[in-house]
Amino acid sequence: MVKLTINNMNVEANEGDTVLATAHKVGIKIPTLCYLENVQAIGACRVCLVEIAGAKALSAACVTPVAEGMKVETNNKRVRDARRAVMELLLSDHGGDCQTCDRNADCEFQGLARELGIRDIAFPGEKSKKYEDASTPALTRDSSKCVLCRRCVTVCTQVQNVGALFPQNRGFKTVVGPAFCQNLDDVACVQCGQCAAVCPVGAISERDDIARVWEAIDDPNKFVVVETAPAIRAALGECFGYPPGTLVTGKMAAALRRLRFDAVFDTNFTADLTILEEGTELLTRLKKAIVNKEKIPLPLFTSCCPGWIKFAEYFHPEVLPNLSTCKSPQQMFGAAAKTYYSKKIAKHPRDVFVVSVMPCTAKKFEAQRPEMHDSWNQDVDVVLTTRELGHMIEQAGIDFKSLPDEKMDAPMGMSSGAADIFANTGGVMEAALRTAYEIITGRQIPFDGMHVRPIAGLTGIKQASVKITGTVPDWSFLEGVEVNVAVVHGLANANKIIEMNASGKSNFHFIEVMTCPGGCIGGGGQPRLTTNDVREKRMQAIFKEDEHKQMRKSHENPEVKEAYERFFTGPLSEQSHQFLHTHYTPRERV
Repeated sequence: MVKLTINNMNVEANEGDTVLATAHKVGIKIPTLCYLENVQAIGACRVCLVEIAGAKALSAACVTPVAEGMKVETNNKRVRDARRAVMELLLSDHGGDCQTCDRNADCEFQGLARELGIRDIAFPGEKSKKYEDASTPALTRDSSKCVLCRRCVTVCTQVQNVGALFPQNRGFKTVVGPAFCQNLDDVACVQCGQCAAVCPVGAISERDDIARVWEAIDDPNKFVVVETAPAIRAALGECFGYPPGTLVTGKMAAALRRLRFDAVFDTNFTADLTILEEGTELLTRLKKAIVNKEKIPLPLFTSCCPGWIKFAEYFHPEVLPNLSTCKSPQQMFGAAAKTYYSKKIAKHPRDVFVVSVMPCTAKKFEAQRPEMHDSWNQDVDVVLTTRELGHMIEQAGIDFKSLPDEKMDAPMGMSSGAADIFANTGGVMEAALRTAYEIITGRQIPFDGMHVRPIAGLTGIKQASVKITGTVPDWSFLEGVEVNVAVVHGLANANKIIEMNASGKSNFHFIEVMTCPGGCIGGGGQPRLTTNDVREKRMQAIFKEDEHKQMRKSHENPEVKEAYERFFTGPLSEQSHQFLHTHYTPRERV
């Protein structure tokens, strides 16, 4: 421990801690723009300047380590004037359309200018050249708003190992974007939206599809259904002032009805469907490998996350045979809505318009993939992020906090607690284990509260083993088998697990991969800024939702059973393969 003073306050800190982290621990806020907790501290923006006694110049708090006897001032005149000067220079080159920017009132840059008392542009003059990019279905870019903080570069290269973004050119001509100032659609971008999630301004955002949804709702010939992902219920409240981790499932359902959707459903329904399809696929592969001695692609990788799928297509085509053929719950829902449900309500599939609300920008890309057109045109017509749904509710003049709690509609609104935990890293794996273990043994999985603790939490790579004992006759070939599973989140960690598997250092049977840190609760379309503290609170809310349900295993869902009886005929059947499964192909990297 070292002792120092900050603003004349005696403070103790761990050796190696930064001034920024130490100040925050004692309740002193130092503004930042380029800093990202646990990821990036490069001192690039200079907004976090502080004065250290004896130093010739001001220091960037995010990269300056504490020292014994250090005296720090974070708010004297010299510091305030320097921060103002830095912000005024940044503002001089910033595209000033705040009134119409999608980040208005939700902009870190705007908030800092307000906190520093800046009311005028002190240095008007030439601005950097503007580049606009609307080439992808998921993301849009506007370089005129970029403040060169490099947060997007950090998450794209270090967290995701994709490297689609990088500073181009030098000096006044610097622009952050793909190599040679290409569009995102021209490079290996997985469209995960983590760049948009960490951007402090409106330089990178999700494509706004709200107008398309309003158009469908206003069309008397369209029957508009909406599905909501499990992660939405633990984050949507943040758009309306609720603290992170507040469950708003009931208010969300009420708001969607007041937006005039014809049916309010839950992606959780098809999350349960996914477990039956994917779990059966895993058990079928194991049977072929163990009993028939066939050379079957194992381990099986989950296929729920479109960012991970595109990453595999670009960077690891060798694992494509190992991917589950199951569509994601979003796409299964779209196919089910336009086949099973449209038949149930006597509507033609072309008249059923499916809107999906997701925590993810890559879902926008996934919806328009040519492989996802098995029902009628697109399985899912429009995808909105959590942030877009929040904007849409505001546009409709709905007082979200005053809404009563309402339930989802039947039949595609019923789900198990296992479906809820799809939102968290490790959730898909735990849901699958709950069902697979019970099918194999006839007993509930022997973990406390059915939670497989080793694969929960924010560790990047997690592993667990489940020994199969006391099997029912049909699954006796698995007696005594140790089923090894792994869970990873963040594509840099996906790289590591693929390398472990290729080198023979692991013996996994089933691997869950989620693109975004924390899983879907940390998705690129969630309310900003998602720190680890926010991730933890959302994750605990999701576990709470699961634990409060009487039905906590996917195979117990009676509505899913009915869907199989009336339409899909059974897991991995010809009918389910037609509408609920797909295939993936390698992509060429530019």
